[in-house]
Amino acid sequence: MLSYRHAFHAGNHADVLKHFVTIQLFNYLAQKDTAYTYVDTHAGAGLYALDGGYASKNAEYETGIGPLWDRKDLPPALAEYVNLVKEMNPSGKMRYYPGSPYCAEKILREQDRLRLFELHPSEIKILSENFQRLDAHKEAQGQRPTTRGKRTIITAGDGFLGLKALLPPPSRRGLVLIDPPYEVKDDYRRVKETVEDAIKRFPTGTYAVWYPVLQRPESKQLPERLKRIPGNGWLNVTLSISGPSPDGFGLRSSGMFIINPPWTLEATLREVMPYLVKVLGRDAGAEFLLESGETQTIGKKRPK
Repeated sequence: MLSYRHAFHAGNHADVLKHFVTIQLFNYLAQKDTAYTYVDTHAGAGLYALDGGYASKNAEYETGIGPLWDRKDLPPALAEYVNLVKEMNPSGKMRYYPGSPYCAEKILREQDRLRLFELHPSEIKILSENFQRLDAHKEAQGQRPTTRGKRTIITAGDGFLGLKALLPPPSRRGLVLIDPPYEVKDDYRRVKETVEDAIKRFPTGTYAVWYPVLQRPESKQLPERLKRIPGNGWLNVTLSISGPSPDGFGLRSSGMFIINPPWTLEATLREVMPYLVKVLGRDAGAEFLLESGETQTIGKKRPK
């Protein structure tokens, strides 16, 4: 079943959490000159138009990047993420939102490698076309295209399976982002099994898993199962913008689970998550959860 299209949700609160955290992981890996490999198992289309098509139907970006767009009090780490999105919108109007592949392309260095997988036939076509346009733009400016040579490789296929052949990467440094649509229950099982296998192949890699926080048992069990996977520590962070809806529908909360996280990430999250709850929170049910192997912090939206 391949009905999921991320464009419906582009720029929402879940994207804010996912991309803000991922950018922090990129930055940490870039502190060393040695190249690293970024693998995106479910890359999507790479770039999304917010003022038309799927994204404009529900305008979910109004729960995420929208409220942050004109803020002047952004914490520095969050400001870096917002500024990256603004770079994709030189007119100053919020028209385009970059997915994880575009965030990576903007930040990764010439020596780093991007490996992008997408199974959906329409999404992979758009992803390839977006990077072709990006290459044409770079060539017009006298820059080196990103998808020629070995820097960026886009593969039409199952990222769960494709990941195996890439680990360990040549430089023995890497980040893997796993964020399937979870439109089928089997995605939860495959995430856990994929991370378990990846850790065996590449124990020192950093693994970031995005997941929706839903009422279904599989969603609640996933982070608990990931905690039991051997690694050099873990962090689990969730962002809820409201309390549960009466009908139980709609995505109000999501999480990022990081295995082998940078030692700096927890402090950054402690600064940024209360701010996101304050700005994106829609009612008193808004909160964040931040936990590691040693600590747990819950922060709720303060009443006005």
